[in-house]
Amino acid sequence: MRDEMRKPEKIEAIRAKPGVQATQWPELAEEWQTAGREWASWWSSAVTGDSADAARRGSVVDTGLVLPALPMAWIQPEALADITWRYRQRFEALWSRIVDGAGPLSDPEAEGDRRFAAKAWCEQPYFALLKSAYLLYSDYVRELTDQAQADPDTKKRLAFVADQYINAIAPSNYLATNPDALRLALDSGGASIVQGASNLIADAQRGRIAMTDETAFEVGRNLATTPGSVVFKNELIELIQYAPTTPTVFRRPLLIVPPCINKYYILDLGPENSFVRYAVAQGHTVFMISWRNIPAELGNLTWDNYLERGALAAIDVAREIASSKTINTVGFCVGGTLLACALAVLAARHTPHVASATLLTTMLDFADPGDIGVYISRDSLAARERALLAGARIQGSELASAFASLRPNELVWNYVVGNYLKGQTPPAFDLLYWNSDSANLPGPMYFSYVRDMYLNNRLRESGALTMSGQAIDLRRISVPTYVLATRDDHIVPWRSAYKTIGLLGGDLTFVLGASGHIAGVVNPPQK
Repeated sequence: MRDEMRKPEKIEAIRAKPGVQATQWPELAEEWQTAGREWASWWSSAVTGDSADAARRGSVVDTGLVLPALPMAWIQPEALADITWRYRQRFEALWSRIVDGAGPLSDPEAEGDRRFAAKAWCEQPYFALLKSAYLLYSDYVRELTDQAQADPDTKKRLAFVADQYINAIAPSNYLATNPDALRLALDSGGASIVQGASNLIADAQRGRIAMTDETAFEVGRNLATTPGSVVFKNELIELIQYAPTTPTVFRRPLLIVPPCINKYYILDLGPENSFVRYAVAQGHTVFMISWRNIPAELGNLTWDNYLERGALAAIDVAREIASSKTINTVGFCVGGTLLACALAVLAARHTPHVASATLLTTMLDFADPGDIGVYISRDSLAARERALLAGARIQGSELASAFASLRPNELVWNYVVGNYLKGQTPPAFDLLYWNSDSANLPGPMYFSYVRDMYLNNRLRESGALTMSGQAIDLRRISVPTYVLATRDDHIVPWRSAYKTIGLLGGDLTFVLGASGHIAGVVNPPQK
């Protein structure tokens, strides 16, 4: 894509010269004009709801995760005056040091902050002042937010919006105030700026920020390479059975239910970090569901459809192929939630087809849904109810953008700086390639999931929900269950995952691992 939009010889011509000549500035300006038009067009289609243009560009539609409108929140005048006075005092002290030639004091807050890792942020007065003033202002905004008179949910959303604002205005995010980007522009004779404009155009055309070198990966070549074949499919799933590599295998097969908002191969990345390959090598007959990326004609599928035609159908097929009365199961994230619901349906039907369950970073009690809760409210869901129940799909790219916004410095601004200000190609990273390979969800299924679980938290209540014609009672699940949570998970907080212990009826083992939602699970034993 990048080669089609910009001929390599143009960039090489700029790199070959010590400085950018005047005749080359029109070319650079044209690059940024084109980038601006592409980005403005993408943004306009996303905001105005031009779904045809949005779909063509791969951007979002207005039927899913949208930050609810915030009500007015007041701050006590005394608190406002006190916070503002302290901010002014600190800023005046900072400015006095600059005027006196002493330079800013060291900023403990900036230690370990990769945005300010360059020596210029400490050694050059201009950048040191920018950094220190920014950190002071960030503290000021956060203190104001903390003093807002509002209910806990509103305060949480206010804090989220404040953090988005603070992170967006960081001086590291802008060319004129980023010493690394300026130095790179000078050293490359302006080539980094030209390439950054090309990167911006490419990302605007695809409707998302590139987080990895997508040319480095291909499913079947260096991702999802464990040998296997599709042994069953319907309109919703394909069921993959992986080829055995051991002389003998366990009698009972293993079924994996991955999350349905991304592609199936998260547990079968490269050979060195594939859970599937590892399980096969231990003698397991492994089956895995591959969820379909929902097209428009399947937009009316429901949560029950995902149970009956997804998890429950796969359980039956795996049992039949392996000639086994029972199977072992693994569910990951929302795949784990679907698996738990399927087990509850089987328990209500008195059909003990599953012998054990493993739930990886899975939430069954949604009282504390973590940071993603800022996007979920009754009003925002009600505003979209008609469209969702009529079959409007939730775009996978929209969900991915919402999750990325929960870690803006790591998953948004880091790539804005690298891709656009520095003109770099992000390094190849299989986890981030998978993260960008999202899938659409049908509106009715998504509506039920958000309403019944995130908003009403009814899955934890015995008999509060009916699925596949059965009253759901998680306590009737009597199989031994292994529950894995990760300490830094911002999607399924480990304390919420821990509550699973009190919801299921069988023997449970809870393990708290390190790292985050994905990296804590995709964690090979050799590492």
